[in-house]
Amino acid sequence: MQLNGHSAIVTGAGSGLGEATARHFADKGMKVAVFDVNMEGAERVAKDIGGVAVHCNVSSASAAETAFEQSRAAIGPARVLVNCAGIGPARAIVSRDGTPMPLEAYAQVIEVNLIGTFNCLRLAAADMATLDPLEDGERGVIINTASVAAYEGQVGQVAYASSKGGVVGMMLPAARELARYGVRVLTIAPGFIQTPLMDTVPEDFQQNLMKSQLFPRERFGKAEEYAKLCSSICEITYLNGDVIRLDAGARMPPR
Repeated sequence: MQLNGHSAIVTGAGSGLGEATARHFADKGMKVAVFDVNMEGAERVAKDIGGVAVHCNVSSASAAETAFEQSRAAIGPARVLVNCAGIGPARAIVSRDGTPMPLEAYAQVIEVNLIGTFNCLRLAAADMATLDPLEDGERGVIINTASVAAYEGQVGQVAYASSKGGVVGMMLPAARELARYGVRVLTIAPGFIQTPLMDTVPEDFQQNLMKSQLFPRERFGKAEEYAKLCSSICEITYLNGDVIRLDAGARMPPR
């Protein structure tokens, strides 16, 4: 798919990976809907790129349906969806004082990261299925964001790792089901990316994480590299039904 002139929805686009992707898509000539619960961030990004800011709680069916309606009215049905919205609080299954993790803490991560991803996927797929096929029969591309934690979750990441494992698990059956409409589904599993969240991690811990990378080992990934991978996925039609690790060959240590 050639991106210029088409519409895209990026969730979690008020910061981090989503922001970089929204900006990159706009540079490619796309009309972009910037979805986020943080409207300050969404409006800032949308203003910079000439896009539209849309409030969206991805874990709510009604909220996401309203957001898609607003996006559709503003920029038309999206040919591309990139799911970046997510949360990742660390929490032990059993705390040092013997208290079990509150079930609602686990459920919240699943609701945002896993259910939220499927929620937007189902709505985007329904829209894409109605579009006229492009020259090669393609109607759309859906890119979900997992994590290397889906494979090597660290201590304290049981909720996050299982939510991202679910994102990996939904990808192939979704790709198989949506292929009849000419809609491709892929997943990116980032490793350690230099985002504002990573900036809060102590320097010594950052250095320890870098040691798990094969090459390069002197830096973390860049949000712009994730964004470029998204556009490459869209432009290479033969890519489908797979997970691409963006991690410098890293395998996460237990801690």
